[in-house]
Amino acid sequence: LHDVVSTRLYFVNASLQRVTFSSSVGVSLPCPAGGAPHAVLRWYLAAGDDIYDVPHIRHVHANGTLQLYPFSPSAYNSIIHDNEYFCTAENQAGKIRSPSIHIKAVFREPYTVRVADQRSMRGNVAVFKCLIPSAVQEYVSVVSWEKDTVSIVPGNRFFLTSFGALYISEVQKEDALSTYRCITKHKYSGETRQSNGARLSVMDPTESTPSVLDSFQSGEVQIGHSVELPCIASGYPNPTIRWLKDGRPLPADSRWTRRITGLTISDLRLEDSGNYICEVTNSFGSKEVTGHLNVIEPLRVTLSPKNLKTGISSTVILSCAVQGSPHFTVSWYRNTEPVLPDQHFSIQGAHNETLFISAAQKRHSGAYQCFATRKGQTAQDFSIILLEDGTPRIVASFSERVVVPGEPFSLMCAAKGAPPPTITWTLDDEPVARDLSRVRASQYTLSDGSTVSHVNVSSPQIRDGGVYRCAARNSAGSAEYQARINVRGPPRIRPMKNITAVAGRNTFINCRVIGYPYYSINWYKEGLLLPDNHRQVVYENGTLKLSDVQKGMDEGAYVCSVLIQPQLFITQTVYVTVKVPPLIQPFDFPPTSIGKLMYIACVVSSGDMPIRITWRKDGQEIVPSSGITIDTKEFMSSLQISKVSLKHNGNYTCIASNDAATVSTERQLTVTVPPRFVVQPNNQDGIYGKAGILNCSVDGYPPPKVMWKHAKAGIGNPQQYHPVPLTGRIQIMNNGSLLIRHVLEEDRGFYLCQASNGVGSDISKSMVLTVKIPAMITSHPNTTMAKKGHVKELNCTARGEWPIIIRWERGDTVIDPDRNPRYSITTSPNEKTDEVLSTLKLKPAEREDSVFFSCHAINSYGEGRGLIQLTVQEPPDPPELEVREVKDRSMNLRWTQRFDGNSVITSYDIEYKNKTDSWELKHATRNISPTNNQANIVDLHPASVYSIRMYSYNAIGKSEASKELTISTEEAQPDGPPMDVILQPVTSQSIRVTWKAPRKELQNGVIRGYQIGYRENGPGSNGQYSIVEMKATGDSEVYTLDNLKKFAQYGVVVQAFNRAGTGPSSSEINATTLEDVPSQPPQNVRAISVTSDEAVITWAEPPRMTLHGVLKGYRVVFWAVFPDGEWGEMQNITTTKEQVELRGLEKFTNYSIQVLAYTQAGDGVRSNVLYIQTREDYPGPPAGIKAVPSSASSVVVSWLPPHKPNGIIRKYTIYCSSPGSGQPLPSEYEANPELLFYRITHLNHRQQYLIWAAAVTTAGRGNFSDKVTVEPAAKAPAKILSFGGTVTTPWMKEVRLPCSSVGEPTPTIKWTKDSEDTAIPLSLDGQRLILANGTLVLRSVKAEDSGYYTCTATNTLGFDTIIVNLLVQVPPDQPRLTVSTTSTSSITLAWIPGDNGGSSIRGFVLQYSVDNTEEWKDVFISSSERSFKLDNLRCGTWYKVKLAAKNSVGAGRISEIIEAKTHGREPQFNKDQPVFTHINSSHARLNLQGWASGGCPISAVTLEFRPKGTWTWQNVRTNATTDVFLAELREATWYELKMKACNSAGCGNQSSQFKMLLVWYSILINGIVYCFNIVMKENNCLYPLFSLDAKSLAEMLISKNNRSFDTPVKGPPQGPRLHIDIPRVQLLIEDKEGEDKATIPVTDTEFNQTGNPQSFCTGVSVHHPALIQNTGPLIDMSDIRPGTNPVSRKSVKSAHSIRNRYSSQWTLTKCQASTPARTLTSDWRTVGSQHGITVTESDSYSASLSQDTDKGRNSMVSTESASSTYEELARAYEHAKLEEHLQHAKFEITECFISDSSSDQMTTGTNDNADSMTSMSTPSEPGICRFTASPPKPQDYDRGKNVAVPIPHRAKSEWLLQRASASSSSSTLPQRTLTMPGSSASVAQSAAAAAAATAAAAGASSSSGGGGAVGATGGTPGGASSSSSKMGGSRDSLLESSSSGLGRLQKQRDGGAGAYSKSYTLV
Repeated sequence: LHDVVSTRLYFVNASLQRVTFSSSVGVSLPCPAGGAPHAVLRWYLAAGDDIYDVPHIRHVHANGTLQLYPFSPSAYNSIIHDNEYFCTAENQAGKIRSPSIHIKAVFREPYTVRVADQRSMRGNVAVFKCLIPSAVQEYVSVVSWEKDTVSIVPGNRFFLTSFGALYISEVQKEDALSTYRCITKHKYSGETRQSNGARLSVMDPTESTPSVLDSFQSGEVQIGHSVELPCIASGYPNPTIRWLKDGRPLPADSRWTRRITGLTISDLRLEDSGNYICEVTNSFGSKEVTGHLNVIEPLRVTLSPKNLKTGISSTVILSCAVQGSPHFTVSWYRNTEPVLPDQHFSIQGAHNETLFISAAQKRHSGAYQCFATRKGQTAQDFSIILLEDGTPRIVASFSERVVVPGEPFSLMCAAKGAPPPTITWTLDDEPVARDLSRVRASQYTLSDGSTVSHVNVSSPQIRDGGVYRCAARNSAGSAEYQARINVRGPPRIRPMKNITAVAGRNTFINCRVIGYPYYSINWYKEGLLLPDNHRQVVYENGTLKLSDVQKGMDEGAYVCSVLIQPQLFITQTVYVTVKVPPLIQPFDFPPTSIGKLMYIACVVSSGDMPIRITWRKDGQEIVPSSGITIDTKEFMSSLQISKVSLKHNGNYTCIASNDAATVSTERQLTVTVPPRFVVQPNNQDGIYGKAGILNCSVDGYPPPKVMWKHAKAGIGNPQQYHPVPLTGRIQIMNNGSLLIRHVLEEDRGFYLCQASNGVGSDISKSMVLTVKIPAMITSHPNTTMAKKGHVKELNCTARGEWPIIIRWERGDTVIDPDRNPRYSITTSPNEKTDEVLSTLKLKPAEREDSVFFSCHAINSYGEGRGLIQLTVQEPPDPPELEVREVKDRSMNLRWTQRFDGNSVITSYDIEYKNKTDSWELKHATRNISPTNNQANIVDLHPASVYSIRMYSYNAIGKSEASKELTISTEEAQPDGPPMDVILQPVTSQSIRVTWKAPRKELQNGVIRGYQIGYRENGPGSNGQYSIVEMKATGDSEVYTLDNLKKFAQYGVVVQAFNRAGTGPSSSEINATTLEDVPSQPPQNVRAISVTSDEAVITWAEPPRMTLHGVLKGYRVVFWAVFPDGEWGEMQNITTTKEQVELRGLEKFTNYSIQVLAYTQAGDGVRSNVLYIQTREDYPGPPAGIKAVPSSASSVVVSWLPPHKPNGIIRKYTIYCSSPGSGQPLPSEYEANPELLFYRITHLNHRQQYLIWAAAVTTAGRGNFSDKVTVEPAAKAPAKILSFGGTVTTPWMKEVRLPCSSVGEPTPTIKWTKDSEDTAIPLSLDGQRLILANGTLVLRSVKAEDSGYYTCTATNTLGFDTIIVNLLVQVPPDQPRLTVSTTSTSSITLAWIPGDNGGSSIRGFVLQYSVDNTEEWKDVFISSSERSFKLDNLRCGTWYKVKLAAKNSVGAGRISEIIEAKTHGREPQFNKDQPVFTHINSSHARLNLQGWASGGCPISAVTLEFRPKGTWTWQNVRTNATTDVFLAELREATWYELKMKACNSAGCGNQSSQFKMLLVWYSILINGIVYCFNIVMKENNCLYPLFSLDAKSLAEMLISKNNRSFDTPVKGPPQGPRLHIDIPRVQLLIEDKEGEDKATIPVTDTEFNQTGNPQSFCTGVSVHHPALIQNTGPLIDMSDIRPGTNPVSRKSVKSAHSIRNRYSSQWTLTKCQASTPARTLTSDWRTVGSQHGITVTESDSYSASLSQDTDKGRNSMVSTESASSTYEELARAYEHAKLEEHLQHAKFEITECFISDSSSDQMTTGTNDNADSMTSMSTPSEPGICRFTASPPKPQDYDRGKNVAVPIPHRAKSEWLLQRASASSSSSTLPQRTLTMPGSSASVAQSAAAAAAATAAAAGASSSSGGGGAVGATGGTPGGASSSSSKMGGSRDSLLESSSSGLGRLQKQRDGGAGAYSKSYTLV
């Protein structure tokens, strides 16, 4: 056996558990295990299969290194390239295995990374994330970020997180001008990828709740590592971030670092585990992110004992201690094989951490491993166990000795063995009798494994002598030692038992002699002294040994003779019986074969009878059905087999037994069978790289040995066979078949299966293996380049079994040349090389071809793939040009290069020109460095409009021109202050400020808001203004300043600001906040008792800052507190001084005093209660006095204390005088104040005495009591000394009513209680008791015990009575509780107290709880209060309230529980709000602002939606209050939606249905006029919301479809309207409510037909805020419209007189049957650059009912008409809508109507001032639109000369005028004609006249036409003189067709109208 220490095993890298490698690189992996001396290293699959070499694929080197070679995709094998392996190390110590190692190959896969555009507010944070496909996310990581192609260096405002995200803090406007990209790298292939360029939209800050941009999730991190928990949010004001761990703030620890990227924890510890919360909060709300961080400790396993050498049959216990995180599993291995529980092995413990090996055998030696596994993490430890023969051996013993009786002796025996043995003791073959008083045995084990045992005899006796034997035994065997101990004394022999011996064996006979000394011990048999032959031995200690016992010779009686004295013997006889065991004669089986006979006899030649003979086969009993016959006689048994077969093979045993022993003989029967084929080999096909089995199955006996041979394939027959080398790849299976685990090409050829077993001849059979090659790609380029527009060829070579099909794919799409003729595929086979060449030709290459192409080779046996990355190069895309800064004479440009054409940018060119010039007059800056991305253009003209464009260059060529930018100068800050500033105090802490906007001409732009400055003007103020800011809402503004100081004077100024800055402030105006009650009590309150009934109270004024008003005076509140706890009446005194004298107080009485100050607003806070006691005074007279005779010479006097003691009674003085005695002074007697009676003795019999009394305090003696007369007598009638009166007591107390009496004879006492005018004797019980002195005791009194009690004392001479009124105080009665007022967060209660129960009320206890709970909260209220306000309650919630009063006895009955509800209700969805603000083909944005909160804040909104007709609902939960997106919806699909909004009052529900769009523009045209059906309410309408620019809108109108409208409309447009705000595109659908509907001025004589009230028109209006005067319309219609009657129009003015700031609208109208009016509103803005238009900050338009739609629209009625195409409208609209860059030119689309062949449309409006109406008829044209252009003001003419205007269209203009003229004379038009004025010119004519008038106005104020205005016609018919100044160089004008308006044109020109507006009509 080898020592455990000299042979060892070990691990080199036991923590290796995962290896990932690139298929193009391969991997080498050394074995993690080893050993010394040299260990054999082997690799296995986790399933247990050993590793075999696969040429060029996998190889295990001699040093144990596993190598996987690079391979092509076609050679991929998941068993090899994606599997779990482990390695073993084996030497003489054992065999250990490494943890499983997952080895995975990664292919080169096509993938792209992407970055999404982001939005952020200025000053906030932006987060960009690199979106990596999930298929490669594990291997691809972000290595850097680029900003405009320049790598970002972390720091300043840019941060990179550990997760690869880019954070930009303190976002600035210029951040929106850059492009951001992420760069990634593949961990294994090394490939890098660049993402697309993403943009950041920067918005101005708007108040909003926080929105989390990046957050963390739950996860696990190992101890000692670092972790980053990202948490970043946006919002305004900027949110603050607070971190909590397990609900508590983070502890102070340097390991915790808060960064902008989140929370970083370094050097993680276990205690860092927990729930982490990131709270993001600002003043508008909060959000939180929650995640659980689990810090795990790596698993560590310790197996003990580490190395163990022990004996066979011992018990081994291995303990596996696992450290680390919990939830692990434990598994056991021995020599790499799993340990399975059986009779030797058992696994115990909560985690199977203990392995028990009981009765260990030699085969159990080896290496034991304990594996702990948790979530893919594995740890292990091992121990070497060596088991050896551990038979005990005696290593130390005792010797023979002689002792005397009583002399103690000790015997020691030590033994070694494995396992440690157990030692037992015997004395003369009998167990040592343990007599605890004399004999004791002990045993212990030493550190070296030795067992030591002692026997101690403390007081030996003769019987303790004899032969002591120690026996050491363990599971491996036993060992003995013995020696004799002689105890002196008379010898004797212990009784001996008869012995049975077995013949042929040895037997020992012991003569057990005790006592000492003796001379000798001899043995005799049949009188002969033994020994008498060689088989007998007699030892000195008297033991007789009989060797090889013989029955005849050794059986008989044996005598032991002991000589104890000369000639004196003692003897003892023992009889030996000998038994003879059986003896079997030898036998054997002769050789035989199948079918022969077999007979074998088993004969017993000797042995005592009876003898039993049995047979067994292979250890089992032989059953009769086995074909074997057994015949047994007395001493012989025969075994017969009639027909031998293979099943008779085996070991046969003959067993003979008798009483002496059992013996057996075993022999083997072998039946031989020559080999034969069960399954013969046949020719087979094998597939390259797959497993294959060559079948060959044989049988025979002995089992044949199979050998396989191989011959290479040649021409014809096989040449030379060679044995097949059996490696791990090729193995012979148990049935003889040949297993090839990985078929290779060299495996093809001839195979020979040969079998032999030594019986008969060998057999063999040959076969042919054909190897089939799967299709595989052998050659292809990895990357290649192409030029856009050129032909490109991609080649791919494949080989394998024919036929081979080649398939090309572009990305994931199969290329089909028949469908896409730009691609062609040619395939040419090469039969010499068995290869196929396939060529994909791109004719030509396009930009979208810059993707991965793949060629796939396919045959019947497999598929291969080749991946080709094609990059198509081309000239770059034009840069995206943006304006960074515009000044008066310069501009700063910035650009972003999107697509570089897959070639590096080499330079840029910038070109710019005046807007009105052609590009031939351009200025240019050439060859700008590609590293620049911005430039300054200088020497520009102020307030001019410029066009700018750019080009970029690369090695391929020049880009197209960028989109043109049009820019102009900025606005200026206001020049005038706000007007009419008025201050009005509202409360003691707020002032309302109202004002009007600055004068219009001084605003210098759109007033964005106002700054209100306020400061306190009182003493001590610093004079600095505090500034608050508000957004502008209209011409008149109001703002309430809150949280001001009470009763303080404030000065207020107001400033207006626009986009350019802040204007001058208004003059300061002062106002004082209202008075309030003082917030603090008077100071230094003191009270001094002056006399017994006077006190002086002084105080100081409260701090002046706390008066909050003009101090009116003070109130002193005071009340008495009596000794019994009762309170006196509460009194108060009002004074203006700071001192008051309290007079008429009760003497020697405690008082409670409080002082408060008050103002006009009311009483302030009371001071703390001050206690005072008035001084002592002379007491009052005793309240009563009695004197009664008690004997002939004495009387007894009793009295009551004074009603007003006025101090502490020190004593009583009793006075006694006899009127007839002649003594001038009475006698005085002093009595103890505690005793209220006194006995006066030594009086004269039958003499009258006067007796009175007085009380004495420290102030002196008080007044005398009444005088009573008494006469001593021997016989006296009954008298009562006690007094009657009123006694007050709390309930449940014990009360004693005294009734002391005197009299001779002794009186009897009787108590009665009055009840309804009758006296009822008291019944005495446990509650009522009369004492011997007459006192009545009432226990636990109750309210019903109150009443009048009468005590009567009676004797034979008379009687006496007293009456006591007992008043029992009880808790107060229940109050009457009511609710007075409620609010959203409070309930005010009032109550009327009930009866006070005989004791003044001390206070009230108010209890309240939420209605559906029983968790009551208590509030304690003062006794003086009769109302109370419960604050901080939940909104819209029912509460239960109850009230109880308290007095000195306790709390009284609780009032009835009342229920009250705070204001508020569950949310409801506003029917006037749209459910959706945006719907397209895949997304829908919900308008959560449509939810009315019901007065209580909405806490959560739950959404459920599903495609209509499906079952599964998708859930979304949010606490957002604005908008929520539903994403990834199906195109053109109806959906069902359920919304539920909840607040503290409950939940409201809203259901609807909506349909996703197919294309957005068709839905706008087709869907605006239709309602989406809403499930909840039958008539509600839902409209989609879209974002579009002017060009797209115009294109939509061009492509409008022809829908038939069933109902002609004859009334005004009503119903929904869709608004589009410019430049921030905003769509709003309105359904005009009731009085807001447009009306028809029926008194206007111009119209002879009113609208149909049963119809309504659905309209789409586009409006834009214009800088117009709010004092009236731009054009007074009364001066323009022919036939207008201003007086009659004014009589039908609209009830609404508010003028809207919008100048005009464009309305798409469709008339339908009328439905109930509704309003659905929303508000949203689009940010960014669309269609080349630069859009900057929005005007923050509100989405509200637009008044100018129906009431103010005629202020913009046409003064000039022209027609144009929709394309021209779009062109003009593109430029005119740029408010950011065209400040002085405003462009509005006024009206637009859409009609078809079956209906006519009409729009009408009523203006507040003009109240006029316009109508148009379009009998057969598709539509008509009217728009208005506002050119620059006259003083701004030079800056506005580049305004674009539409080009009119002559043909349609003429048609419009002709149709209008034709219909002007009829009162009723056909179905498609609207009613027109019958007595005036046509609309076209009037429009032309109006246009002419406006043109004249414009021409009169400037030298030439500009800004899109038509030049003055000069009155020439047809406008001949204006051909050079037509709109945008137009061909003709509508004026050419109209001459009727020339007169009005001249009139308007002469009138000099000041409006600068032009209107045009588009058909």
